[in-house]
Amino acid sequence: MAQPKDQELGEDFSYILRMADTDMDGLKTLSTALTAVRGIGARTAIQICKNTGFDAFSLAGHLSVEDQETLRQSIEGYNETVPLWMLNRQRDLETGEEIHLTGQQVKFTLKDDIDRLRTMKCYRGVRHATGNKVRGQRGRSNGRGGLTLGVNRKK
Repeated sequence: MAQPKDQELGEDFSYILRMADTDMDGLKTLSTALTAVRGIGARTAIQICKNTGFDAFSLAGHLSVEDQETLRQSIEGYNETVPLWMLNRQRDLETGEEIHLTGQQVKFTLKDDIDRLRTMKCYRGVRHATGNKVRGQRGRSNGRGGLTLGVNRKK
């Protein structure tokens, strides 16, 4: 797809939008630009566009300042407008609530969960701590890191 020229975009076009501590590309469609935010995937981005009434396939840079604020509020209140199965943190361990994490919250929560598993010394925690596969994947032949292993040839 060819990039539009500056005169075609208009004077009020925003090349970079700031949402949930993330820079979004204004030259991408709104649904694609929203996926740059951690915790928002393709399905979530389309649902946010439906909640706000914005066209998911228009360029993100064409949003006005008021529209950007509406989008921010929709991202923050996402867990109140969608069914529970669309949330990424159901029955949170600390609060017991159904929430949807975005931005840096996703990274910190994941780190806390892994640290909790390590301190319990459960199987998943031990696998995380040693750097091995956690979910039952094959570890003998695939996904190895480090130096190559194998047969040494005679010289």
